[in-house]
Amino acid sequence: MSHHPGSDAAGPETPNLDFEGTTPYEDYVQADVLTHLQHPLSDDPGEMVFLVTTQVMELWFTVIVHEWQTAAEALRQDDLPTVLSALRRSCYELESLNASWKPLAHLTPAQFNAYRSALGEGSGFQSAMYRRLEFLLGEKSSSMLVPHRGAPRVYAELEKALQEPSLYDEVLGFLARRGHPVPGGVLDRDLSQRYDADPAVERVWQQIYSGPQDSDEARLGEALTEVAELVWRWRNDHLVATRRAMGAKAGTGGSAGVAWLEKRAQKNVFPELWTARSHV
Repeated sequence: MSHHPGSDAAGPETPNLDFEGTTPYEDYVQADVLTHLQHPLSDDPGEMVFLVTTQVMELWFTVIVHEWQTAAEALRQDDLPTVLSALRRSCYELESLNASWKPLAHLTPAQFNAYRSALGEGSGFQSAMYRRLEFLLGEKSSSMLVPHRGAPRVYAELEKALQEPSLYDEVLGFLARRGHPVPGGVLDRDLSQRYDADPAVERVWQQIYSGPQDSDEARLGEALTEVAELVWRWRNDHLVATRRAMGAKAGTGGSAGVAWLEKRAQKNVFPELWTARSHV
């Protein structure tokens, strides 16, 4: 006769329920910390989902940055299996990040207005971890460090990320070491500046995509394309959710709101990977 959890007689199927202090689960996950980080500033019951969803997004930013840093380091070591594994994981994580818009995607202006004032000058563009994510994509901008001047540790981390090669810079270095004609001017560029598309890099990808589809370079290109598509979907989902909740009004924190998001949604990450396809 099997033992039922909760009955007095302990058996082999009963989990250990008696711990001296906190549970091992709590020690590892820090669930008590995570579930007590929500402090709504309005009386509106809808603010809680906005706050938790935003915090969940921050956690996904953190793990995606970790994956892309792992991929960048592996590219420097010419370790393609580790690169592809990290990029593949980041795609699953980007899908989960994008799904985070679901609870917010159907807000009406009245619902959003019920707690919007609680944000004050707060805005998503002030997220330091999202900024690091953008920097890894090659979207460098020194002016985006300004909001973080009052937080020395965060500012130092962002300043370091600004000067470091982006994920795409490391990809181009990898391709150059594989004998592809990536221009020296691209490889030696000022890494603190936004990456701009280069016709010679487009020709490199054109050559790669015209060759064997199972080559290391083609597999890398497709993994990066998947990342780029999911980033594009993230930006579009952000745009649609914002447009639905507040129309064309100015965004929180003095941002341009929908107009700025529209501009972002029109840009492709890893641009030559997309334009090269027209010539294959």
